Amino acid sequence: MKNFFKGIICGLGGVSPGLSGSVMLVIFGLYNKTIESIGTFFKKPKEKFLYLFPIFLGIGIGILIFGKIVSILLDRYEMITRLTFLGFIIGTIPLFYRKVKFKNFNNKYYLIIISAFIVGTSLMMLDIEFTNTDSLDLFGSIFIGIVIATSTVIPGLDSAVLLSSIGLYETYINAIATFNLYILVPAVFGLGIGVLVFSSFINYLIKNYYTITYSIIFGLFLSIVPSVLNSSVKFAFNFTTLISLIFFVIGFLISFKLSKISIDEK
Repeated sequence: MKNFFKGIICGLGGVSPGLSGSVMLVIFGLYNKTIESIGTFFKKPKEKFLYLFPIFLGIGIGILIFGKIVSILLDRYEMITRLTFLGFIIGTIPLFYRKVKFKNFNNKYYLIIISAFIVGTSLMMLDIEFTNTDSLDLFGSIFIGIVIATSTVIPGLDSAVLLSSIGLYETYINAIATFNLYILVPAVFGLGIGVLVFSSFINYLIKNYYTITYSIIFGLFLSIVPSVLNSSVKFAFNFTTLISLIFFVIGFLISFKLSKISIDEK
């Protein structure tokens, strides 16, 4: 039952710019076991299903609950909302740094982190955009699911930022808010396929190349920080900026506090 409620909170990461479900799984100490369970699902499937089902049921419910809320907040209070999410991200950095240094870390891995940061930042700057996103075809809807799968599995990638960079984030959020099954059903199919494929791959890398894998993930995670604040967020000496900065601090403190309750997974 506890994992179900954690899953609901993880669902917030699935619809929030800068956060992701996988980041929340790391914070709650569920990441390694979840990835391993998905990647090796067909070994003891009943046991893996009983572990995964409450988590992903919670994530699905969390996405439906928070999708509408985030859509309204971004529409009415975009700057405050984005600064709050930025606070969540910054507060998670110490946790990721501890994860990177958990096994056999040395100075050469800083180069890997920096390289991953540069690559991630470059990817976020790509100007790729779907046209006529209000009427996505089947491939476009499945592609949304695949993109979400990457952030579900890889903490350094954020689906909201990736979808924003290709012009699909508003379509995704609106589909959740309006329960548009024409987009959501194919997206869920793409999500399922993507999670199975990516989880098997990441599980192998973590098992065999822990430090380099987490170094790359950490660098990619850092690269989403500048992407959370888009061109519509403009700082000025006014009440909105003050409130935004207050919520940034609140987001940071919540994220930092949650990260301190995370335990090292076996």
